Amino acid sequence: MSIRHGLLALLDQGPRYGYQLRTEFEARTGATWPLNVGQVYTTLGRLERDGLVVPDGADEEGHVFYAVTDKGRAELRSWFDTPVPRTNPPRDELAIKLAMAVTVPGVDVTAVVQGQRRHSMKALQDYTRLKGQALTSQESGSDLAWLLVLEQLIFQTEAEIRWLDHCETRLAQYRPAAPAAPSEAAEPDPEPAPPRARRRARF
Repeated sequence: MSIRHGLLALLDQGPRYGYQLRTEFEARTGATWPLNVGQVYTTLGRLERDGLVVPDGADEEGHVFYAVTDKGRAELRSWFDTPVPRTNPPRDELAIKLAMAVTVPGVDVTAVVQGQRRHSMKALQDYTRLKGQALTSQESGSDLAWLLVLEQLIFQTEAEIRWLDHCETRLAQYRPAAPAAPSEAAEPDPEPAPPRARRRARF
């Protein structure tokens, strides 16, 4: 997730200070990716360093506003126009956990899969309930943004459950290779018989 570009998108609509950016970011994503104010200001500092935003005055309480620059707008448009690459997919903790579980002796991998499926089913039910609520209150672009995020979470969780079903099937079909039988020690060659004494020739 690009916090950098998310903040640029908000600043493209007008100057804002850190706490406003945090509040609006979480409102549009339904707090799916919560931010802290320190994270926001750290990102703003990097954006300012790169010439994408500039300070734009302060209010009576000392809140410093930031405004997007032309370079920042160009960066934002490039982000919108460029597909998200899949060449470096994000690390998925569940995939890593199962990959490790099947290689560690003593781990009940089937139990791990079933426990995760129960958790994912509960999350899917929660997301579906929230989607129903969101559908009844579409009054602004923020509501639509939250609905799109929710539906992405629903599709993602459904795909995870299907993958877990596949993992359980794969585990049931797995037959580890039998360990190779130890090779039998070669029997030692019999000791050669002692040579027979030669008979003396009779004359």
